[in-house]
Amino acid sequence: MANIDEAVIARYNKNGMTFEILVDCEKALELRDGKNVDINDVVVVDSIFKDVKKGFHAAETDLENVFETKEFNDVAKKIINNGEVQLTAKYRDKLREEKKKNIIHLIHRNAVNPDNNLPHPPQRIEAAIEEAKVKIDEFKNAEDQIKDIVDRIRSVMPIKYETREVAFKIPAEHSGKSFSIIKRFGKLTKEEWDNDGSLLAIVEIPAGLQDELFRELNNLTQGNVESRVVGSK
Repeated sequence: MANIDEAVIARYNKNGMTFEILVDCEKALELRDGKNVDINDVVVVDSIFKDVKKGFHAAETDLENVFETKEFNDVAKKIINNGEVQLTAKYRDKLREEKKKNIIHLIHRNAVNPDNNLPHPPQRIEAAIEEAKVKIDEFKNAEDQIKDIVDRIRSVMPIKYETREVAFKIPAEHSGKSFSIIKRFGKLTKEEWDNDGSLLAIVEIPAGLQDELFRELNNLTQGNVESRVVGSK
């Protein structure tokens, strides 16, 4: 059984009735995400309540009517999988930190410093988020928060979103592997193969990925690649 001192309520409502159990927050969410978690490590006490705080137990007839069973493990799993699980402050903080890291990665990948057209280091982006007192919503998609966050941090550091079209000419001996790298980084807008096997390609990529793409291609070809930016938006 899980530790009762860290227990939260998992609740399921149906047909005007409420069913509650005490669970470990993180383990319950892992179980709901399909991970291999023993239900005995999730629940705190093997009782189904209609009101945990008042100590009122659910009637067995209600369990049979709603869950078609009164077997505790089966009912507990259905409550966790189909109901809501309260989140601890610690778990909310964990979600928020993970979401912040994702947002920083997206900004680093897609935005640049307009003063030098280079991506801001992740540490600088994180500092700007703190300085601008940006609130990260742990439940909202990172992509849906980016625009507002960039608008906020623009007050403390120069930043712009930019997509670039970059043209590459690659000799035949490196064209195959280079082509795979180019496709991985962005959207291919032009592809021409010469009779000798060399490749001319134009790819649309987030501005923040340009240097990384150049490094990979230069490492692969030992610098035997031609490249130039042909457009931006």
